Amino acid sequence: MIFRPSIKRAATRVVAAVAALACAFSLAGCGEDEAGKIRIGIKFDQPGLGFKKSGTYVGFDVDVAKYIAKELGYSEDEIIWKEAPSKQREAMIQNGDVDMILATYSITDERKKAVSFAGPYFVAGQDLLVRDDDHSINGPEDLDGKRLCSVTGSTSAKTVKEKFASEVQLMEQPGYAECATALFSGIVDAVTTDDIILAGLASASRGKLRVVGKPFTQEYYGVGIKKGDVRLAARINAAIEDMIQDGAWQRAIEDNTKGTSYQPNAKYNPPEPTEGEA
Repeated sequence: MIFRPSIKRAATRVVAAVAALACAFSLAGCGEDEAGKIRIGIKFDQPGLGFKKSGTYVGFDVDVAKYIAKELGYSEDEIIWKEAPSKQREAMIQNGDVDMILATYSITDERKKAVSFAGPYFVAGQDLLVRDDDHSINGPEDLDGKRLCSVTGSTSAKTVKEKFASEVQLMEQPGYAECATALFSGIVDAVTTDDIILAGLASASRGKLRVVGKPFTQEYYGVGIKKGDVRLAARINAAIEDMIQDGAWQRAIEDNTKGTSYQPNAKYNPPEPTEGEA
C-alpha cells in the first residue's frame, strides 16, 4: 500500500506526538540519546564513592544511585552518568542538566534555598586519614605542630585549626588524591575530610593508609533534586528505606571500603530518609 503525502505527514505527526508524550512521562528530558533515561550526577574522582574507572562507574554513591534508579523503573543501561563537581551541583539541577545528584552532597539550609533534597542516605563525619604505621595521631587534638592536608576551598582543615589544634600547619591540594600522595610521601602527616571519603582513599591504598575512626562532625548526604519536587523526594526516600531494609545499603558500604576497618557512625547510620517530603 502506498501512502499519499498527506497521510505520511499525518503519520509523522502521530509519531512525534507519541514521542513527546513519552518524554513528558519520562523523568529525564529528551535530549540527544537521553529519551526514556535518567540522568544522575556523581563525582568521577572520589574512590569508594563516585569514581570513573575504565568507562564504568563505581562507589557507594553509584550503588545508591543505581538502587534508586531501579526502584524508579530504570535499568542500569538507562542511566546517564554526569560528572557533578561541587561548585556546579546547584546549577546542574536548576538548569535541568540532571534529574538528581548523589555526590557527597551535604544537606544544608543554604543549599535548600536553591534546590531540594531527598534522603539522607548516609551521615558522614569529619575524620582524619594517617599512615598505617603512625600511631601518634588519634584525633584532631593531636595535630598541633603537624602538617594537615585538605582540598582547596574546603573548610575541613580550618575547622580543625579553629576548634582543636591552633598550631597545626595547613596545606591545600586541588584534590584528595593529591592529599593522599602527599601523605604517602611524608609531606603531610594527615588528611582531613568526611570519613567515608577517607575510607575510600584508605581502601585504594592497599593497607598503607588508615582512617583514625573518631569523627567529630556530622554531614548528612542527600540526593539533590529540583526545588519543590515533593513527589520525587518521597519516591527516592522510599527507595533508600528499601535499600537499608534489604541489606543492600550495608553491602554497598562493605564493598566500597574493603581492606579497611571503617565502620559508619552507628549513632547516625543507617539514617532515616524523610527529607523533602513536606
